[in-house]
Amino acid sequence: MTKLKTMTRACLRLLAGGLSCATAVAAVAQSADELERYAQQGVERLSAYLQIDTINPPGNESRGVEYLAQLLDAAGIDYETVESAPGRGNIWAKLPATTRRKQPGLLLLHHIDVVPANRNYWSFEPLSGEIKDGYIYGRGAIDTKGLGIAQLQAFLALHASGAPRNRDVWWMATADEEAGGYFGAGWLVENRAELFADVGYLLNEGGSGRVFGDTIAVMVEVTQKVPLWLRLTALGQPGHGSAPLVETSVTRLVKALKRIAETEFPVRVLQPVAEMFEGIAPFQRGDDQQRFANIGHVQPSDQFLYELKLKNPGAHALLRNTCSITRLQGSSKINVIPAEVHAELDCRLLPDQDPEEFIQELHTIISDDHISIERIMGFTPAISKTETPLYDVIADVSAEVFGAQVVPTVSGGFTDSHFFRDLGITSYGYSPFAFTVNEFAGVHGNDERVSVDNIVTGVKTYYHLLEKFVVSP
Repeated sequence: MTKLKTMTRACLRLLAGGLSCATAVAAVAQSADELERYAQQGVERLSAYLQIDTINPPGNESRGVEYLAQLLDAAGIDYETVESAPGRGNIWAKLPATTRRKQPGLLLLHHIDVVPANRNYWSFEPLSGEIKDGYIYGRGAIDTKGLGIAQLQAFLALHASGAPRNRDVWWMATADEEAGGYFGAGWLVENRAELFADVGYLLNEGGSGRVFGDTIAVMVEVTQKVPLWLRLTALGQPGHGSAPLVETSVTRLVKALKRIAETEFPVRVLQPVAEMFEGIAPFQRGDDQQRFANIGHVQPSDQFLYELKLKNPGAHALLRNTCSITRLQGSSKINVIPAEVHAELDCRLLPDQDPEEFIQELHTIISDDHISIERIMGFTPAISKTETPLYDVIADVSAEVFGAQVVPTVSGGFTDSHFFRDLGITSYGYSPFAFTVNEFAGVHGNDERVSVDNIVTGVKTYYHLLEKFVVSP
């Protein structure tokens, strides 16, 4: 869109709101001149943000809150902060609507905490924030400090533009998402529910542009598999390690875990998953195009399923319930046969699966009365519809910036969006970036980084999204 057209649009909006056309021209001129500065500024700000240790556990997100508060102070924007527990900080700010006809508010959300990183397997310091060779390096660059800075810089640019807003715009950074969000978004929903009374839409992590050769598809997360974290406890007769027993708590647990590991839960292709596979089918190679397009007809015996699990385990996991064995706890001494041992499972359920029925299914698989199953954590399923003005804006911006189509996506992982979907808030996972497979592999992996181009383009993209959704009549 040309600058003249932009000024004309802004002029008409402000005239409708009772302001002068000169004010409109000034606002657009400021926006055009300043947006590049906000975008470039995001690179250094992300570098500084990545250097702040907010690894969860223990989190210490208040360190990040202190830094983010300084940026809001510098912009002259009021904000609030709260600690849900010592060191577990959260921060939010609001740009209130300025037009008479107020629409449901928009919340921009990211989390401050990041997962641990083992320096032995990284080629650079995980919290370096180094800017080199066109990338910004550090744990959280993608998940989700990079998104948070892109949101913030667009939020600040919107504030500076002086353009009229037809809805409240919230920017929020929370604690503890990587451990379930109970000290962050979940705590705020429970203890500060009034904050979200007028919020109708939320943009969070969970989707982004993905590069397929020379083309890009923008994945927008609309629902998630449901996490069900379980703790198995096996009991048995204790004893001395020098005198092996016929059966112990350890041997019971090992047998149970072997049964679980060898179980392939039934394939069930839900409609949102089928739509996702169909949407990305054109970007696949060879026979996979047809296979993805017809995923609803896949059979458990198909060789394609085995190949998909090898090549793309994340996509394969969307077709069935899954359980990963992630933690084991045995004896505290090598020469003691323990009376009690534990294992923890990260199970992810399809959104229509009843959790209690699934736990009963696990009891049947284990088939041992000496092993109990305790539920550690679980969420409720929810789906955000795509027939909304915000989804249409995301599609328009994606086409303009990336020449890309939008694909509604089911996430195998979970985010804080489920807290807000439970409130009836339409929530999408959307990041204004385009990642190659190699770049995205750094999320929860080694050598996490984000390109400078992604941050600069991302700030501008997010601003244009806000302009279309918040400033447009």
